[in-house]
Amino acid sequence: MNYLFTSESVSEGHPDKVSDQISDAILDNILALDENAHVACETMCTTGQVVVAGEVSCEHYVDIQQITRKTIAEIGYTKSEYKFEAESCGILTALHAQSADINMGVSRATEEEQGAGDQGMMFGYATDETDNYMPLTLDLAHTLVYTLARIRKEGQQMTYLRPDSKSQVTMEYDSQNRPVRIDTIVLSTQHDEGVTPEQIKNDVVSILLPRVATRDSRYSQLLHDFLGDKNAKLLVNPTGNFVIGGPHGDTGLTGRKIIVDTYGGRGAHGGGAFSGKDPSKVDRSAAYAARWIAKNLVAAGVAHEVLVQVSYAIGVAQPVSLYVQTYGTALVNMTDAEIAAKVGELFDLTPAGIIRALKLKQPIYEETARYGHMGRTPEVVEKTFLDENGHPFTRKVELFTWEKLDRVEEVKKAFGL
Repeated sequence: MNYLFTSESVSEGHPDKVSDQISDAILDNILALDENAHVACETMCTTGQVVVAGEVSCEHYVDIQQITRKTIAEIGYTKSEYKFEAESCGILTALHAQSADINMGVSRATEEEQGAGDQGMMFGYATDETDNYMPLTLDLAHTLVYTLARIRKEGQQMTYLRPDSKSQVTMEYDSQNRPVRIDTIVLSTQHDEGVTPEQIKNDVVSILLPRVATRDSRYSQLLHDFLGDKNAKLLVNPTGNFVIGGPHGDTGLTGRKIIVDTYGGRGAHGGGAFSGKDPSKVDRSAAYAARWIAKNLVAAGVAHEVLVQVSYAIGVAQPVSLYVQTYGTALVNMTDAEIAAKVGELFDLTPAGIIRALKLKQPIYEETARYGHMGRTPEVVEKTFLDENGHPFTRKVELFTWEKLDRVEEVKKAFGL
């Protein structure tokens, strides 16, 4: 019997994502100055106000206000009528040093002895239903709000758009868990005064969806069928008005969009947020490693769908458990437990091993704070940071290393594929 499954995404202008981006921009600038810094940075933003709090151990000065204002401006909050604007908002900083009790479990005599920064369980997931091994519902939801933001920033079409928006995609799957059709798309976008819901919906159909359809042939066919399906539903700004938005409409907090950040409700989530945390925090680094493992397993042909769980005790380097679930889709003659044992032999899941393999001491995190941490394209880019005197400097960094399929051949060999 067919069933429906739904995932959502939010734009970079969503208040929670504004907070995530500020936290990760601060983290990046600190790591650009001191790759061994320990950072746990939390941000709250509301009408005309930003509060940055948390724990930082770093030998260098970082201008929190300048970084925060730059981040807000790049998102697009640059007009006073938004009631939250980069140059005029108040910024309160409440950062202090990391707890010595936590630090003694993380910092050790040698790098290899580095313990996990906290206890907890982290999950990684991959499926072969898309080219980037992500759930189709979430991938399409991300693409909708990402494309809408590109249209807004280009300033040529839909010029009434404001930074805050959300999307939601409901897909119909058959009994073999294959996507059949798009059942519902919900899109809510902040807009200027005086724009009618009818105009926005018409522009979504004539401008946004055609651009999304060019992403790949599967999107093109699905969206073509969706628009021609009398039973499908396209809900655009269903409340009828969305002028008040962003941090003025809803207070934003770091770490409140963890399902958007990961797999859109597929697989599982351990509960720990990512943004604002340096890689000694396994909430972040081990979640990236679990995704890396799951993606390479699926790409190697071990299974059509894989969930990886890894868990830690604070101050202990080796994980306390490693679990693999293939949902009955394994393509090798092994149990899930046997697959997990093989994974444990192939991948070093100590904090130091993960950080080294994925190059996580680089300042690479602000980009993860918008449109998902998973399913992205690995690339080398040049980024600009501020030195202790507020002067800009640039560095080349490698983004989204956990999305690389660099262990596929090794996995194939190990599993006899």
